[in-house]
Amino acid sequence: MKIPFTKYQATGNDFVLIDNRNNQYAFTTEQIEKICNRRFGVGADGLMLIEKHPSLDFDLVYYNSDGSQSLCGNGSRAAVAMAATLGLLKTKTTFNAYDGAHEAELLPTGIIRLKMNPVSGVTQSGSDYFIHTGSPHHLQFVPDVEKINVVEAGRKIRYSEAYKPTGTNVNFLQLLPNNTIMVRTYERGVEDETFSCGTGVTAAALAASFHGYKSPVHIKVKGGELDVEFKTGQAGTFNEIYLIGPAKMVFEGTLSI
Repeated sequence: MKIPFTKYQATGNDFVLIDNRNNQYAFTTEQIEKICNRRFGVGADGLMLIEKHPSLDFDLVYYNSDGSQSLCGNGSRAAVAMAATLGLLKTKTTFNAYDGAHEAELLPTGIIRLKMNPVSGVTQSGSDYFIHTGSPHHLQFVPDVEKINVVEAGRKIRYSEAYKPTGTNVNFLQLLPNNTIMVRTYERGVEDETFSCGTGVTAAALAASFHGYKSPVHIKVKGGELDVEFKTGQAGTFNEIYLIGPAKMVFEGTLSI
């Protein structure tokens, strides 16, 4: 079977996107792993299907590279960019993702402003935080994030007893001047460090607010830069959360399955 696809990247988080509005395609875990494999497939952090939704502009079905599912913030921004090329939106959209409906806006500069769902139930353990932003995130503040062995340290926390059986994503944060943070992420489902993680930088920005950082927080990642806006509620709750950054088409091709 020949399947047309488009490759997108959003601050280095890369994805294979497929227009599945005719419901032609379904993939096994083995096929998803092969498509995302960087030696034997296209190579990506995840696979996304854009499908029809009965009342919203589209339905976004997201798979991590191991076939598991979750919300992907950067993937959602990439999907909005592709959906615009399919004529599903002009500048604003409402679509369905893993954790429910999301709003987004495609700005004239090509930046995508994605509204995340409200966050509550922030927990703290020592100086670390756990924040669920559609996907689970453990957040650890470090003095020099460049010196962290993200895979080794992240995997240890991801598979720790505290997060069994489903595990967690792990983010390492360094506080910088001018309301800026630097973040590196070990992603559950990819099982490696990624160049960026949208739900992770969102969680990181919210965690930084407990250290006096104000909205919008500017975030540096290996793949580029993003911003997170938010409003703070009572008892560690957040709303009006926006993940803001670029998403760009890399190339188009045809898969053989």
